[in-house]
Amino acid sequence: MKLSQFTYHLPEELIALHPSENRDESRLMVFHRKTGEIEHKIFKDVKDYFDNKDIMIFNDTKVFPARLYGNKEKTGARIEVFLLRELNKEQRLWDVLVDPARKIRIGNKLYFGENDELVAEVIDNTTSRGRTLRFLIDGEYDQFKKTLYSLGQTPLPTHIVKREVVDEDAERYQTIYAKKEGAVAAPTAGMHFSRELLKRLEIIGVEFGYVTLHVGLGNFRNVDVEDLTKHKMDSEEIQITEQVANMINKAKEERRKVCAVGTTVLRTIESSVTTTGFVKPFEGWTNKFIFPPYEIMVPNALISNFHMPKSTLMMTVAAFAGYNNLLKAYDVAVKEKYRFGTYGDAMLIID
Repeated sequence: MKLSQFTYHLPEELIALHPSENRDESRLMVFHRKTGEIEHKIFKDVKDYFDNKDIMIFNDTKVFPARLYGNKEKTGARIEVFLLRELNKEQRLWDVLVDPARKIRIGNKLYFGENDELVAEVIDNTTSRGRTLRFLIDGEYDQFKKTLYSLGQTPLPTHIVKREVVDEDAERYQTIYAKKEGAVAAPTAGMHFSRELLKRLEIIGVEFGYVTLHVGLGNFRNVDVEDLTKHKMDSEEIQITEQVANMINKAKEERRKVCAVGTTVLRTIESSVTTTGFVKPFEGWTNKFIFPPYEIMVPNALISNFHMPKSTLMMTVAAFAGYNNLLKAYDVAVKEKYRFGTYGDAMLIID
């Protein structure tokens, strides 16, 4: 398939800049793959589509405050630094993006905080925008991390940062079950779940499993090739435990619903699947790019947000829903004024 096939008209006012007042009260479109039927619900109604022993798989990654603003030595130029991943704990080395990149050279020092609480030195140029920073700080590691995170901001995606980051974002740009720190972007489908809704699902008998994919910026990077087979996804760290693999495989054998909560879960599971369609435990990295006509091997239900045109996220959902089905659903979503993007509404795709 081609990049140009994933465009659609999205009025700017439908891009959500703020979350719904309550997590589980965003709107929910239910799309039935076999019949093409579309229902309009509230997210907490999702419980009506699951039964005893069905399973939901969540991504338990946790977002850290990855966006920092600092000043360059001598010139005082304002520099945005986006922390991507920690490379070396002892040496305080981080892989980062800097903006504007053209102003930063190896050897430059950057100062962060009103009183220059942190100083970092640029020690490597990895890409046109990427750099390696060494934070020049003595003392305990825990104190360094605390200082670093106190200066950081919630890394909202670019379609939201046109507004100010507010205190509410630190809590809402995170799932309630986030546990393993390492993501620079939230697994957005999971943000619709409240504690009350999880409890109601539990009472029905729905079982929960957790995998980990530390979401990177590659999810939001523009696809700049028309031929999708030539697009390379960034590698992201994933983990599937033996317990969760067994849970998924048992549900598959018993023909129960296996629901992937979000495209990150879908990619994680499909990154470690046998030729017979069963999941293996895995710990490592994936750069799997799922787009039509990819055949989904494991989940038979998917919860997802409404994604931006030409995004890899939209392409992954299209592989699950069927390309024509997804375009039909998105057309209805625009007409019905659903909210799109990270803080937007959700869709449940089932047979």
